[in-house]
Order: sequence, then C-alpha cells, then structure tokens
Amino acid sequence: MAESLKIKITIAGRVYPLKVKNENEEEGMRKAAKKINDLVNKFEQNYAVSDKQDVLAMCTLQFASLIEINAINEKEDLNEAIEKINKLNVLIDKHLDK
Repeated sequence: MAESLKIKITIAGRVYPLKVKNENEEEGMRKAAKKINDLVNKFEQNYAVSDKQDVLAMCTLQFASLIEINAINEKEDLNEAIEKINKLNVLIDKHLDK
C-alpha cells in the first residue's frame, strides 16, 4: 500500500498539516485552498469583517450554494432531457404503428 503524502495547506493565515493519498489529491487540495484564500481576500476587501470565522462562514456558504445550485440545474437538465426522450419515443411509436 502506498504511503500518504504529508502536506501543509494555509487557509486564512492558518497552516493545516494534512495527509493525502497521491499527487492528484495534493493538487486538488492546493487548488481548493487557493480558491478559499482568494475568496477570503475578496470578502475582506469588500466587506467590513473583523473576524476570520465570519469570513470563512461566508466562504463556506458561497461554495455550498454553488454545489446546490449546480445540483438543481443538473436535475432540471435531466428532467428536460427525459421529457424530450419521451416525446421522441411517442413520435417513433406513431411512425412504427403506421
């Protein structure tokens, strides 16, 4: 079994030691940390926030809402595709019955 890699990730000025399984997971963690830090900086510049916990809560809400919005959109897209397939099936059935 491969050994895990030990890395350090900095989020909002605090260092977090982590273990990851491979280089891909490391890259994903580093990219996620960069996105979080970029958003922290944006919130700190645009809003009068004195507590890092408040900024991190706002970041969490932003990322979680994006996930939920994407899930809703995917469900709507899937329902739309199913509806179109059902209409095509009706058309095919009509032509096969002729």
